[in-house]
Amino acid sequence: MISPKFFRSSTGEIPLPVFFPDATRAVVKLLDTKDLESTKTNGLLINTYHLYKELGLPFIKKLGGIRKFMGWDGALISDSGGFQVGSLIKKHGTRLGKVTDDGAMFRLDGKKILLTPELSIQIQMELGVDMVVVLDDFTDPLVPRQNAKESVNRTINWAHRSKIEFEKINRKSMRNSRRPYLLGIVQGGYYQDLRKHCIEELLKIGFDGLGYGGWPLKQNMTFDYESAKTISENTPSNYLLYGLGVGKPCEIVNLYKLGYTIFDCVLPTRDARHGRLYVYKADSIEEIDISKNDFYEFYYPTKSKHQDDFSPVSMACDCLTCKNYSRSYLRHLFKIKDATAGRLATIHNLRFYSILMEKLSLFNI
Repeated sequence: MISPKFFRSSTGEIPLPVFFPDATRAVVKLLDTKDLESTKTNGLLINTYHLYKELGLPFIKKLGGIRKFMGWDGALISDSGGFQVGSLIKKHGTRLGKVTDDGAMFRLDGKKILLTPELSIQIQMELGVDMVVVLDDFTDPLVPRQNAKESVNRTINWAHRSKIEFEKINRKSMRNSRRPYLLGIVQGGYYQDLRKHCIEELLKIGFDGLGYGGWPLKQNMTFDYESAKTISENTPSNYLLYGLGVGKPCEIVNLYKLGYTIFDCVLPTRDARHGRLYVYKADSIEEIDISKNDFYEFYYPTKSKHQDDFSPVSMACDCLTCKNYSRSYLRHLFKIKDATAGRLATIHNLRFYSILMEKLSLFNI
């Protein structure tokens, strides 16, 4: 079986690997779509739960897809809301909701929202994304084995229900020729046998790809490559492999070596807004060598030593920021807390990641 070389989007094919910056509420903070295009960003990740909460399903249906609303002409994928099961409900307890076999009940702003596997699929299909993700039960990595097993079984059950709803909508809309990808999520925490069981059951249901679900860091804050390897070694080569929430540039390189070709993370945009920029250790784009363990470093524009530094943020970058502004000017913008600082920093970090994808596509594994 041949590994996929492209990500199929309604706006065209995108070479793999691809990185999707988080546009959670249909926006990448501080940037407009022209800024995004200038960074050579090919696609964005939007969040089902947040858009459903903010806009509501009737309004989403009225839009006829989220692209025109955003003014975005690139690829789109959506998070099912499964991460919020972990980040909101399981992290904060019953105060913010609970998880049952029916779905995830969220309690926010005095309201109750029951997100079922079927509703998650319905919302995503109305959003008009290129990859639909099944709702999964986030496995807390610190729970006992029995709890992890329950999470896996619920994830499998929800995946089955999601697939039925996905097929039902596609049959009704007669869109089989342009149907989006459907992604299953592998849960199981640190229990590798549970990960394998989850994969086996998801393969029986049938998906276009599988995603690395759950929290990818171990208790010592190092990356859980064992789980990533379990997923890659037990997934057919013709499946897309998605590293959800991954991540740091070095982690992306390592997962690409394992066969993962789709990534998303808040890091480049969040770090940019807080004054941390990624810089390749090279004097030009051509000289970037991602085979080295330390192929990049961080630049902190707020440090006083950059006051008299009139060089660009990076010589190995062709973004709007590096081509037009100096480190000294960027320090000035951060110092006076002008919003332009975050915009220029975000543009740079996203171009860093798109360059990383370009370099990975040439990388010999």
